[in-house]
Amino acid sequence: MSLSNRARGGVRAAADTGRRVRDSLADEPRAAVAAVVVMGASLLAALAGFVLASPLTALPFALFLLSAGYGWVEHQELTAKALAFTTTVSTVLILLLITVYIFVEAIPVFRYESVVVAGVEVPAVRMFVETRWEAVSSPIRYSMVPLIHGTLLVTLIATAVAGPLGVAAALFLSEIAPSAVREVVKPGVEILAGIPSIVYGFIGFTVLSPWASEQFRLVGQGTYLFVGVMVGLMALPTVVSVAEDALSSVPESMKSGSLAMGTTDWQTMTSITLPAAFSGVSAAVLLGVGRAIGETMAATVMLRNVPRLTEPLYNVFYGQGTLTSLIASNYGEADGLQLSALFAAGVILFITVLVLSIGSQYVEWRMRSKLGGDT
Repeated sequence: MSLSNRARGGVRAAADTGRRVRDSLADEPRAAVAAVVVMGASLLAALAGFVLASPLTALPFALFLLSAGYGWVEHQELTAKALAFTTTVSTVLILLLITVYIFVEAIPVFRYESVVVAGVEVPAVRMFVETRWEAVSSPIRYSMVPLIHGTLLVTLIATAVAGPLGVAAALFLSEIAPSAVREVVKPGVEILAGIPSIVYGFIGFTVLSPWASEQFRLVGQGTYLFVGVMVGLMALPTVVSVAEDALSSVPESMKSGSLAMGTTDWQTMTSITLPAAFSGVSAAVLLGVGRAIGETMAATVMLRNVPRLTEPLYNVFYGQGTLTSLIASNYGEADGLQLSALFAAGVILFITVLVLSIGSQYVEWRMRSKLGGDT
C-alpha cells in the first residue's frame, strides 16, 4: 500500500469516526450531551487559564470535575468516551505548547547568531559555524558545535555498547534460553531499566572515572569513552526488553517451516527470525539511541561541562560537555541570551529525537511492506 493510499484511508477512517461520534451524541439524552459539552469546554478553559497564569483557573477545573462526576454517575459510557477524547486533545495541546514555547524562547539567540548572506539575514548560522562558547567575555558567542560534537561521540559509543549487546541478549532470551532462565532474566532486565540515571552517573563518577584516570594517566575526570559506556549500559535494558518482545512475536510457523527445510537453528535465527523482527529490533536500538542522546545526569556528573572541542576531534579520552549537560549545569544561573542559548540546545535535541522517531516509523513501514508483499 502506498503512502497516498494510506493517507486517504486515514482520512476516511477519521470521517467515519466523526460520523459515529455524531450519531452517538444524537442518540443520547440532552442532559448527557450538555454534561459532555460543559466538561470539554471547562477543561479547555482550565488549560487556557493555566497557560495564562490566571488566578481563576481553579473555577473551570472545578466545573470540569463536577460535570465529569455527574456524567459518570448518570451517563457513564458517553462520559468515558468524552473523557478519553478530551484528555487526548489536552495531551496533544500540551505537547504543542511545549514545542512552541522552546522554539519561541530560542528565537533571541537565533537572531543574535544570525549572518547576512547575499543580503538576506540567515538566523543561527554562527552557532553552527564557529566553535567558541563565550558567555562572559566580549564578543559573546554561543556555539553549539562543541556540544553537538560531545553528544555525537557519547551517542555513538553508547550505541556501540547497547546495540550489539542488547540484540544478542534479546536473541538469546527469545530463541536459546530455557523458559526457566527467561522467566527470571526478563523481569530482572526490566527492573534494571527503571534504575535512575543518577545512580549510573554516581557509579561512573566514583568508580569508573577514577579507574580510567589512573589507568590511562588522564588529567582530571570525565571522558567521552566511559560516559558513553555508562549511558550504553543504561540503555541496554531498554534495548533488550523491546527487542526480545519483537523477536518473540515472530510466528512460530515461520521458524518451524525453516527448520523443516533442513536449516540449523542459527541459520533460522539469522535468515528468518531477525529479518522478520527487524522493525521491532531497529525500534529498540533507536529507543536506546534516543535515551543516549537525551541522557542528562550521567553526563552532567561525569563530564567537565566545558563547551569546548577536544583535540583531536576523535579523542574520546577527554570529555568536555554535551547538549544535555550544558542545560543541566547552567539553567540555574543563566539569563538573557545565555538562557535563550540553553533553549536553543533543547530545540536541537527535540529535532534530533523527532527525526529518530520518524526514521523508526519509516523503517517499520518499509519492513511491513516488504514482509506483506506491498509496494
